[in-house]
Amino acid sequence: MAGIKTRLRKGDTVRVISGREKGKTGKIISFKKGDSLRVIVENVNVAKKHLKSSQKSKGGIVDKEMPIAISNVQLECPHCNKITRIGIRFLEDGRKIRFCKKCNEDLRAE
Repeated sequence: MAGIKTRLRKGDTVRVISGREKGKTGKIISFKKGDSLRVIVENVNVAKKHLKSSQKSKGGIVDKEMPIAISNVQLECPHCNKITRIGIRFLEDGRKIRFCKKCNEDLRAE
């Protein structure tokens, strides 16, 4: 597992580019590390989870987002609203920033 890198970050808006959920968009909630890197995207790949009731919580059936392979999602640029690859650019002070390869705009966190 050492060596899997991604330029995506928590909170990025991504679009699913393949699989059963193709075309859906959502924000990245979290990353799941394992033998392959997977992401949890809000309102994508939703499954029904049956919960048993306990003293603290009421049981029932709830919707839960399940992980999806990171290779099946791609960043959606907030400026041009197209799916794009992410580039890395260095500023004059040495900091790294991400940019959209289609519209060349910065993807800094606002």
